[in-house]
Amino acid sequence: MTVEVKRVDWQSHKETLIAIRFTVFVEEQEVPEEEELDGMDCESTHFLATHDDRPIGTARLMPSGQIGRMAVLKPFRRQGVGALLLQTAVTEAINQGMPSPFLHAQTHALSFYRAHGFESHGAIFLDAGIEHLAMTYVGEIKKDSK
Repeated sequence: MTVEVKRVDWQSHKETLIAIRFTVFVEEQEVPEEEELDGMDCESTHFLATHDDRPIGTARLMPSGQIGRMAVLKPFRRQGVGALLLQTAVTEAINQGMPSPFLHAQTHALSFYRAHGFESHGAIFLDAGIEHLAMTYVGEIKKDSK
Protein backbone atom coordinates (compact mmCIF):
# COMPACT_ATOMS: atom_id res chain seq x y z
CA MET A 1 0.00 0.00 0.00
CA THR A 2 1.39 3.39 -0.97
CA VAL A 3 0.79 6.10 1.59
CA GLU A 4 1.77 9.75 1.36
CA VAL A 5 2.08 11.92 4.47
CA LYS A 6 2.28 15.66 3.99
CA ARG A 7 2.15 18.77 6.10
CA VAL A 8 -1.12 20.61 5.49
CA ASP A 9 -2.63 23.96 6.38
CA TRP A 10 -5.40 23.84 9.01
CA GLN A 11 -7.64 26.41 7.32
CA SER A 12 -7.71 24.68 3.95
CA HIS A 13 -7.86 21.08 5.30
CA LYS A 14 -9.80 21.38 8.57
CA GLU A 15 -12.95 19.66 7.30
CA THR A 16 -10.94 16.61 6.23
CA LEU A 17 -8.84 16.54 9.41
CA ILE A 18 -11.90 16.93 11.64
CA ALA A 19 -13.77 14.20 9.75
CA ILE A 20 -10.97 11.69 10.38
CA ARG A 21 -10.59 12.70 14.03
CA PHE A 22 -14.33 12.60 14.68
CA THR A 23 -14.60 9.13 13.12
CA VAL A 24 -11.83 7.78 15.33
CA PHE A 25 -12.21 9.75 18.56
CA VAL A 26 -15.84 10.83 18.78
CA GLU A 27 -17.57 7.92 17.06
CA GLU A 28 -15.28 4.99 17.91
CA GLN A 29 -13.86 6.07 21.26
CA GLU A 30 -16.80 8.21 22.42
CA VAL A 31 -14.72 11.29 23.18
CA PRO A 32 -17.04 14.30 23.63
CA GLU A 33 -16.94 16.66 20.62
CA GLU A 34 -16.05 19.64 22.81
CA GLU A 35 -12.97 17.80 24.14
CA GLU A 36 -11.85 16.79 20.66
CA LEU A 37 -11.91 20.38 19.40
CA ASP A 38 -9.70 22.02 22.02
CA GLY A 39 -8.91 25.33 20.31
CA MET A 40 -5.27 24.38 19.60
CA ASP A 41 -5.63 23.52 15.93
CA CYS A 42 -5.06 27.00 14.47
CA GLU A 43 -1.61 27.24 16.05
CA SER A 44 -0.57 23.62 15.44
CA THR A 45 1.17 21.98 12.50
CA HIS A 46 -0.99 19.31 10.84
CA PHE A 47 -0.19 16.19 8.86
CA LEU A 48 -2.47 14.26 6.52
CA ALA A 49 -1.94 10.69 5.34
CA THR A 50 -3.50 9.69 2.04
CA HIS A 51 -3.80 6.49 0.02
CA ASP A 52 -4.77 6.88 -3.64
CA ASP A 53 -5.59 10.54 -2.83
CA ARG A 54 -8.06 9.39 -0.15
CA PRO A 55 -7.54 10.91 3.33
CA ILE A 56 -6.89 8.07 5.80
CA GLY A 57 -5.03 9.53 8.79
CA THR A 58 -3.92 12.64 10.61
CA ALA A 59 -1.67 13.95 13.37
CA ARG A 60 -0.74 17.35 14.74
CA LEU A 61 2.26 18.98 16.34
CA MET A 62 1.54 21.70 18.88
CA PRO A 63 3.93 24.64 19.47
CA SER A 64 4.90 23.04 22.81
CA GLY A 65 6.37 20.03 21.00
CA GLN A 66 3.44 17.78 21.85
CA ILE A 67 2.37 15.37 19.13
CA GLY A 68 -1.27 14.43 19.25
CA ARG A 69 -4.57 13.79 17.54
CA MET A 70 -2.98 10.78 15.84
CA ALA A 71 -5.87 9.07 14.08
CA VAL A 72 -5.96 6.45 11.33
CA LEU A 73 -9.21 5.18 9.83
CA LYS A 74 -9.93 1.58 10.86
CA PRO A 75 -9.44 -0.12 7.44
CA PHE A 76 -5.92 1.34 7.22
CA ARG A 77 -4.62 0.49 10.70
CA ARG A 78 -1.69 -1.87 11.28
CA GLN A 79 -0.30 -1.08 7.83
CA GLY A 80 2.36 1.48 8.78
CA VAL A 81 0.23 4.62 8.39
CA GLY A 82 0.53 5.60 12.05
CA ALA A 83 4.29 5.02 11.93
CA LEU A 84 4.64 7.34 8.92
CA LEU A 85 2.54 10.03 10.59
CA LEU A 86 4.54 9.75 13.82
CA GLN A 87 7.92 9.82 12.05
CA THR A 88 6.85 12.86 10.04
CA ALA A 89 5.68 14.69 13.17
CA VAL A 90 8.90 13.87 15.07
CA THR A 91 11.04 15.06 12.15
CA GLU A 92 9.02 18.28 11.90
CA ALA A 93 9.35 18.89 15.65
CA ILE A 94 13.12 18.49 15.48
CA ASN A 95 13.33 20.69 12.38
CA GLN A 96 11.38 23.35 14.29
CA GLY A 97 13.98 23.19 17.09
CA MET A 98 11.97 21.11 19.56
CA PRO A 99 14.62 18.75 20.99
CA SER A 100 12.25 16.47 22.92
CA PRO A 101 8.91 15.91 21.20
CA PHE A 102 6.39 14.37 23.58
CA LEU A 103 2.90 12.96 23.58
CA HIS A 104 0.15 11.54 25.75
CA ALA A 105 -0.38 7.96 24.60
CA GLN A 106 -3.49 5.93 25.15
CA THR A 107 -2.29 2.98 27.21
CA HIS A 108 -3.36 0.42 24.60
CA ALA A 109 -0.88 2.07 22.17
CA LEU A 110 2.19 2.18 24.45
CA SER A 111 4.06 -0.57 22.59
CA PHE A 112 3.54 1.26 19.28
CA TYR A 113 5.09 4.47 20.63
CA ARG A 114 7.91 2.61 22.41
CA ALA A 115 8.77 0.89 19.13
CA HIS A 116 9.15 4.34 17.56
CA GLY A 117 11.57 5.84 20.09
CA PHE A 118 9.28 7.11 22.86
CA GLU A 119 9.80 6.40 26.55
CA SER A 120 7.01 6.62 29.11
CA HIS A 121 7.20 8.43 32.43
CA GLY A 122 4.89 9.38 35.26
CA ALA A 123 1.60 7.85 36.26
CA ILE A 124 -1.38 6.86 34.17
CA PHE A 125 -3.97 9.63 33.90
CA LEU A 126 -7.41 9.99 32.36
CA ASP A 127 -8.04 12.20 29.35
CA ALA A 128 -11.59 12.15 27.93
CA GLY A 129 -12.21 9.10 30.14
CA ILE A 130 -9.38 7.13 28.46
CA GLU A 131 -6.19 6.04 30.25
CA HIS A 132 -3.05 7.80 28.99
CA LEU A 133 0.63 7.92 29.84
CA ALA A 134 3.09 10.73 29.10
CA MET A 135 5.89 9.79 26.71
CA THR A 136 8.97 11.65 25.45
CA TYR A 137 10.97 10.97 22.29
CA VAL A 138 14.37 9.53 23.12
CA GLY A 139 15.10 8.00 19.73
CA GLU A 140 17.75 9.04 17.28
CA ILE A 141 17.54 12.72 16.37
CA LYS A 142 17.45 13.08 12.59
CA LYS A 143 17.06 16.45 10.95
CA ASP A 144 15.49 16.62 7.56
CA SER A 145 18.06 17.59 4.95
CA LYS A 146 15.56 19.81 3.11
